[in-house]
Amino acid sequence: MRLENKTALITGGASGIGAAATQRFIEEGCRVMICDIQAGPGATFASSFGDSASFMECDVTKEDQVAAAMDAAVQQFGKLDIVFHSAGIVGAVGPIATTPSPEWLFTIDVLLNGTFYTLKHAARVMLPNKSGSILSMASTAGVQGGLGPHAYAAAKHAVVGLTKNVATELCHSGIRVNAIAAASMATPMVASVLTGDPNNIEGAKAKLAEASPLVGRPGLAIDVANAALWLASDESGYTTGHTLTTDAGMTIGATVGEQNFAEYTPIIREAGKSGLDG
Repeated sequence: MRLENKTALITGGASGIGAAATQRFIEEGCRVMICDIQAGPGATFASSFGDSASFMECDVTKEDQVAAAMDAAVQQFGKLDIVFHSAGIVGAVGPIATTPSPEWLFTIDVLLNGTFYTLKHAARVMLPNKSGSILSMASTAGVQGGLGPHAYAAAKHAVVGLTKNVATELCHSGIRVNAIAAASMATPMVASVLTGDPNNIEGAKAKLAEASPLVGRPGLAIDVANAALWLASDESGYTTGHTLTTDAGMTIGATVGEQNFAEYTPIIREAGKSGLDG
């Protein structure tokens, strides 16, 4: 088992990517503290795993709640090996000239400040053991422009930068820090945006499959969960400060249609000439 005798805390663990990661981690022998603002669904989900999971309500915009969750995980498990910060929202949407400041600030509070609080207190509880793996959700919108709303993109770019910077500090204490930049995946949050119904995962899959460079293949929560599993495990023991994409190649220029110059023509040369003769 890839996470045998490991312990983890997963924020946003009651649904979507966090829930998929919870299940994969437990399948690989990990015990998980699920943290989420959704108290009812979170507790129900945790109970389905018996002694392998527990639940604690946590709002990642509240530093005291994040700190308390880390402390509770250490108290319950005796140590904390892995923290996966997957809590998030879409946030403020619309033109920059009319984006309401309160919505901007709330988005930054969830997506960036929540990441800061999680990294801060994950480091605090891991430093005594001089080991650990901390993961955060970035986004393709955090590595390339034009892929998300302004506040979301700003926050996710900051997550990528913060991941690199914290990794350069904590590597000296045996703690690895990485991020995952996912494209739109078939989760309740994305389903809500694409179909208007967070429960319409199949409808989201269909729309994502149409827009995928990997023909007919939508991005799934399990794809990100498997990436998180690798980064959490000792298999990635020499990897830190990295942002791993799960995006079907979108951020390297892969498109739904054929790429430019996909068909052969004789070599194109200077001044309109072609071919190697003459």
